[in-house]
Amino acid sequence: MKNSDKVYSAWDEDKLIGLINALSDKAMTAYFHYLLVQPNYQKQGIGQKLVTHMLKEYKDYQRKVLISYDNQVEFYKKCGFKIGEGASPMFVTDLTT
Repeated sequence: MKNSDKVYSAWDEDKLIGLINALSDKAMTAYFHYLLVQPNYQKQGIGQKLVTHMLKEYKDYQRKVLISYDNQVEFYKKCGFKIGEGASPMFVTDLTT
């Protein structure tokens, strides 16, 4: 989280229960890299509130991007995201470092 442009977190008293972070080009595109909510706090609207805060933060950016796993697609659709037409997520992962 150290080099993120923005991080929002959710707390239950002194216990961290969720967070979202963003990286951006500081002009046009924001990447929402992690959205994490403790399993026993899921399905309570916490993740959606975190996404809403991030969307407001970057409301003037033309593009907000994230990579979703198949089991998360419906959640992100409810948050206003759409699957990019003709787009496929692609990765280069170096497992040696």
